[in-house]
This record gives sequence, structure tokens and C-alpha cells, in this order.
Amino acid sequence: MPLRKPPIMPNLDAPEFYLNRELAQLAFNARVLAQAEDTRVPVLERLKFLCIVSSNLDEFFEIRVAGLKEQIKYGSSVTGPDGLSARQAFRAVALQSHAMVERQYRLLNEEILPELARQDIRFLRRTHWSAAQSEWVKDYFFRELMPVLTPIGLDPAHPFPRVLNKSLNFAVELEGKDAFGRNSGTAIVQAPRVLPRVIRLPTEVAGCEYGFVFLSSVLHAHVGELFSGMHIKGCYQFRVTRNSDLFVDEEEVTNLREALQGELSHRHYGNAVRLEVADNCSPEMAAFLLSQFDLEPADLYQVQGLVNLVRLMQVPPWVDRPDLKFVNFIPGVPAPLAETEDYFAVIRTQDILLHHPFQSFQPVIEFIQQAARDPQVLSIKQTVYRTGADSELMAALINAAQRGKEVTVVVELLARFDEEANINWAERLEQAGAHVVYGVVGYKTHAKMMLVVRREESGLRRYVHLGTGNYHSRTTKLYTDFGLFTCHEGIGADVNDVFLQLTGLGKAGDLSYLWQAPFSLHAQLLAAIRRETAHAQQGRAARIVAKMNALVEPQVIQALYEASQAGVKIDLIVRGVCALKPGIAGVSDNIRVRSIIGRFLEHTRIFWFRNDGADDVYLSSADWMNRNLFRRIEAAFPVLDRKLKRRVIKEGLEPYLKDNTQTWEMSESGAYQRRLPRRAKPYTAQLALLAELGRIASDSD
Repeated sequence: MPLRKPPIMPNLDAPEFYLNRELAQLAFNARVLAQAEDTRVPVLERLKFLCIVSSNLDEFFEIRVAGLKEQIKYGSSVTGPDGLSARQAFRAVALQSHAMVERQYRLLNEEILPELARQDIRFLRRTHWSAAQSEWVKDYFFRELMPVLTPIGLDPAHPFPRVLNKSLNFAVELEGKDAFGRNSGTAIVQAPRVLPRVIRLPTEVAGCEYGFVFLSSVLHAHVGELFSGMHIKGCYQFRVTRNSDLFVDEEEVTNLREALQGELSHRHYGNAVRLEVADNCSPEMAAFLLSQFDLEPADLYQVQGLVNLVRLMQVPPWVDRPDLKFVNFIPGVPAPLAETEDYFAVIRTQDILLHHPFQSFQPVIEFIQQAARDPQVLSIKQTVYRTGADSELMAALINAAQRGKEVTVVVELLARFDEEANINWAERLEQAGAHVVYGVVGYKTHAKMMLVVRREESGLRRYVHLGTGNYHSRTTKLYTDFGLFTCHEGIGADVNDVFLQLTGLGKAGDLSYLWQAPFSLHAQLLAAIRRETAHAQQGRAARIVAKMNALVEPQVIQALYEASQAGVKIDLIVRGVCALKPGIAGVSDNIRVRSIIGRFLEHTRIFWFRNDGADDVYLSSADWMNRNLFRRIEAAFPVLDRKLKRRVIKEGLEPYLKDNTQTWEMSESGAYQRRLPRRAKPYTAQLALLAELGRIASDSD
């Protein structure tokens, strides 16, 4: 009998096994846009989702598209695991981006605005203003706009002005000569950022409960007042998006904060990457603007409406219509914390797990406030990546420093788009007497850690808070995240060692419990995946369930492919970019990939490895991306308490595997299909967790 040849294993480096990162990011935004298209979602929430897509696309162009353009500019021949060159990726991105923007505006104009109008929430177009509305707008223009507008006629003495990133501007075509006999034919009017882009009319003027006009409409109606005696041929709103990735040569600067403060102003004037104009813009003016910004026709986005939909995000808070929004809820508080004012006493006896936003972030703030007041607390150390301009937590740290405690804060100055807020907090902390450091040159500090040292009868004890999300009160109401309080000696010692790395000098030692990037996290992940592979090869039950924001690191993907080939059952819950392809015969048959898009932004990172029944559960600040694993300081921490471990699985993973209303499943081609409850009862993970951990707010709350 002839010997059977072993199967030929596919080359796991082959480009067909990987998805392009930029195109995967656009696919995520398409899933968010589908929420805006979903008529089951309250209409003001649909408007919010539409705005979120625009905000996401802004950042996508500022960073990812800008990066592609830089590669093309310098002739880079580097390709990603997917095999696409920068030029090929840009062409595909441009094609899909244009289609998405067209889909956005069609949805806004044909569905969302008409539905809002049916609910007595109207955006009044200038061609339909009544006499009273026109008079009110005219008065508003002369009172609020005219004094702060500076029209710039283009001629040799007045070249094309510097245009701020994402600012609202108007290109005006003129006929006639001015007082000096000049006739350039073109002028630019820049709308100062202090002006509101959406203006609410008094109810008696609007003729409805909520009536709004756009700043662009007001200026269109009265732009002639800025050019006395001239004939206005056309007025076109436009907006340019620029490269916003800051460059600071961290190895050359002596003071990172000062260097960054100088660089922040340049973000507003980086190289242009996209031009948005209104649909009434003439081809001649569009071509003129493209030439001014050194852009190509593929970079032009001509839209039917506002050139910045993000500005509509301010409308839902103005409208007091609870029936058109998601229901309010009261986040829960774990019973041990709700029943005491001494958090230290509780944490000494048990670990405490918080699941945001279903459970409140307030205990974290209360914990640091108690630490600031407690005379037995000697020192507080904390990392800050994003925290917001108004933060009770940062105020508590300042209070602690003013009370004479040893306060050390590792502030990440390069947290994208939060640099200015973090610089301001760093200055205030230093003024209060806190030690402020900026982490390690070349590595962003992304780990979420708090360490409190307290003197007790038994000696000094460390109390730790570790999280998957930022210390930011606002986002903890919108993002799903876990936080863990513990005074476990080993974990406390590991966290202390990480802080010593961040503030001092010395070689990285082996940590006993934490997996830390850039040193051990990547290797530990690969080891855990390969351990499951070995279990499967030995005929044991093997299982991996992981939840994260993004999965693109090639070695991790290859390890998952190899685990699938060995028979490991793998479920990946990846909200955003996923470069891995599931369900490919002989490669990823045993892998399923799903994305959950709902009311809350799924932000939790959970890694569950079956490990022959040991059920290793880790929570982390890190996604499975190159930047997180190699260029950031991250932490993955174990959940050791068996009850809490079960809670993480029961709350953080199982509901999302069961969800059949907000789940998008990826096919082997990389396309996503929304999962619908055909015969099964509808089940929404986020709603189930709200019901279990919080409660719906009543009128008396």
C-alpha cells in the first residue's frame, strides 16, 4: 500500500490571506454608517452616527490617507502583508471613500432631514425662508458675523490665504471693480472658528419647536455686504483636510513638551490631502482650489450640503426629545462599593471588577479622591493617555500633591488630538508639586495604571487600578471597558516595576503577572496561541476567544492560522480593522470574525485561552497591532479571582457571541454581512448588559 503524502501546507505569508488596513478601516466606517441607515435606531441617534462617520473619515484622511500620500510622494516601494503598494491602496481608498461620502449625503438629505422635519425639527434652507426669518437672519448677520469676517480679495498684494485644517471657508466669484480699480474676480472669506456652524432660531420666528439655519446659509445670503458695489457671481463653501500626524524628533529635542507645543500649531497647516466643496461649486472654481492646495481630481469631494457634517453633532443635545434618542440609564455600582465609604477596606478583602459604561466610572474617581484625603496614603502614581479638559480625576491628583503626597503622573504628550489638553494638565500638575514625566522616548505610554501606596498596621500596601480604557469620565459613558481594583501583592509589584521603568532608568526585569509591551506581550501572546495549538494536536479541547479594536500584526495572524489548522476553535470579536481572513479552507476553517457596532463603542480588550481547563483570562490596553506590541508601553493583566474571571467571560465575551442584532460577520473574502434574528429571538448584547448591570432612568432620577 503506497504511503500517503502529507498535505501541502499553504504559504501563510501569501498576500491573499491578508486584508489591507486602510480598506478594512473604511469597511468599519461602512458598518457605522449602517447604524445611521437603520430605521430602528432613534432618528437623533441616526444623526449622531452620521456625524461619527464624518469624524472618523476626517481622522482617516488626516493620518492614514496622508501616510499613503507621503509614501507615494517619496516613491516608496514597500507593501504591506496584503501586497498592495501605496499607490494601489490609495486608488482603492479614493474609490470607496467617494462612494461612502455620496451614501452619507443621500441618507442625510433623503431620510434623516425629512424625518426630523416630521418631528418638528427643521433645518431651514435660505430659498424657503419667510420674511420674518429673512429679517432675523439679516439682523444676526450684521450683529454677530459682519464684525468678525475678513474678506480677502486675491491679487498680487493679497495672495491665497493660509487655510486652517478642516476650517469652513468660502470662495467668492466677483464681477466689477472695487474702490481702487481692482478686478481680481475672486475672493476668499474664512469663517472664524468662534462662530457657531449651526444657529437656532427663536421658536416664534422658526415656526416650529426646533428650527435651525446653517452659518453657511447666513453668509451665502449676505456675502454681498462684504463686497460693496460688486456683483456676486457665485459663493462656494469649501474645506481642506491636512496631514495632521505630528513630527517631533524625540531623540534630538531636550524638552519634549516645549517641542510639541511648537509643533502643534503646524498641524493646522500640514500638506493638504482632501478638498471638500459644495455641489454648487463651478468646475472652474473647483479646479482653481485644487491647484492652490496641490491636489488632484481624485482628492475632490463635491457634496450636497454642509461640507462638515461633524458640526451637526451639536444638534441632538439642544433638542429635548427623549423619544428620539436612546433611553437614559443609570449605571450600576458593585454592591461592596455601594455599601461603604472606605474603598481601601473593601479592596483589601476582594478584587473589584467594573464594567463600563454599564457600571459607573465614579468609583474610580472616588477611589483617587479618597486616596488624596487619606493621611495614610503616601504616594500615588498614574498614567494619563486621554483624560479630557475638565477632569475630576486630575483635580484629585492635584489636590493630593497640594496635600503633600508623593504624586507621580506619566503624561503621554503624543496622545493624538489630545496633546494640548495633556500639556495643560502637565503644567497644572507641576505647579501643584507633582512629578510629571513623559514616558520613554520613542514609545507611547498607553497602559492604564494607577498605583496607591498606603501605610497600614501590617506595613506598606499597594492598591492598584488597571483598565482597558482611558481615565476619561466622558468616554467611560460611551465606551465599553473593564477596570480592576486589586491589592494582589504580585500584581502590585509588577505595576510598581513598570512605573520604575517609566520614570527612571534600568533594564526591564521579568514580570510575574503582567504581559508588558514592548518586552513580553507579543511573545506571551504567541506562546498562549501556540499552547492552544499544542493542546489541539494532542487531542485536547482547545479554544481562544479574543475581543479587541484591531488585529493586523502578521505574526499573531499566522499563529492564529496555524492554531486553526490544528483544530483550535477561535472566535475573534474585532470592532474595527481586522487583516485576518476567516473560513479559508485549510487555513482558517476554525476561525470566526465578528464586529459589534451599537450604541456604545466597543473598546474592551479581552483574551481568553482555554489552556486545558485553566481558563486564562487577560484584560489589556493593547490591540493586536504592530504599534501596540512593539512601539507602545502596554499592559495585559490577568483576572485571577475565579468569580471575576467567570464574570469577564459571561459579560465581556458570551453576550457578543450570542448577539444577533448588532453583529457583523466576516466572510472568507473579507466582506461583512449583518447577522439578523430570522428564527431566533432577537438578542442585543449591549441592551442585555444594561438590563443586568444598570437600570433605565425614570423621570424622578
